[in-house]
Amino acid sequence: MTKFIVVFFALLCVSTASQAGPVFDHVRAAGKLACGAVSEPGDDNEDDTHGDTLPFGRDMCRAVAAAVFGDASRVTVYGFRDEAAGMAAVQSGRVALLVGATPNPGLARRYAVAFGTPVFFDGQGFLVRRNTGIARLADLAGKQICFIGGTDAEASVHRELGARGIKFLPFPFEEVGEMEAALVDGKCAAMTADVSKIARGRTGFHAEVQNFVVLPELITLDPLAPVVAAGDAQWARVVDWTGYALIEAEILGVTQANADMLGRTGDDSVRLLLGTRHGMGWPLDLPDGWGLKVIESVGNYGEVFARDLGEKSRFGLARGLNKPWTQGGLLWAPPLR
Repeated sequence: MTKFIVVFFALLCVSTASQAGPVFDHVRAAGKLACGAVSEPGDDNEDDTHGDTLPFGRDMCRAVAAAVFGDASRVTVYGFRDEAAGMAAVQSGRVALLVGATPNPGLARRYAVAFGTPVFFDGQGFLVRRNTGIARLADLAGKQICFIGGTDAEASVHRELGARGIKFLPFPFEEVGEMEAALVDGKCAAMTADVSKIARGRTGFHAEVQNFVVLPELITLDPLAPVVAAGDAQWARVVDWTGYALIEAEILGVTQANADMLGRTGDDSVRLLLGTRHGMGWPLDLPDGWGLKVIESVGNYGEVFARDLGEKSRFGLARGLNKPWTQGGLLWAPPLR
């Protein structure tokens, strides 16, 4: 009987350890997270629809490192010029995680990857000069709109404005720099592309930056999600729940500055998130305090967004859809139980 019990517990330990999965095991064995983020370099690459989201991707990588190791510095972030290059790196094992790609079943199959829950909602919008009186899509009627010809942006602006009965004057370009110069010079009334891309372009307007504004309405939705190798569900859960922790922290009012204090004095949901109430660690094969490490390292989602993409960054993007569902946005996290 004693021999049976010993064998049973040995098998149980092997089974429990094996649940982590090959990628998760490799990351922990390496002692450092190899992580990728898309850093789109402007005119050199017009295949990618997004702009430079490297700062945001870097903080997401640091958050996952904090969850796994309790130390956000244990990460190496590699920049990739487009989504395809980043996914190829995930497929080859060069990186365990990529931040900055839009879910696509064809790419998932081609590169043998899986997409997680979106962490940033990008989409095609419009950049206009502030003093032109253009404040909404309807105001673009009869106006000249710039875009890069032969891209998804061209197809979308014709399709979506046409569906809304907004007739405009198309002005296609081959080069981003020429298109941006035409907008600044007043040769076109608006420039259209994904808002992350036009926000990046606006940073090059120098003294004119404050004179241009992104309209609040989008005509497409182009979310960015984490990418991991297919076949390791445990690693995918760790990545997804790190994102959920950032969002839930904002909803619960947990910030980088007050996380430690609220871990002792907060309600049950706050203490569960921050690990002073047992339950959030074992399903992910992480210590209960992993959530506290994440928030202390990078802040909540709102703090990350403001610093990397929003009002405290050079891009100056409005939160828009990138607010929690409790504030009218699209970001959500499963309930903490």
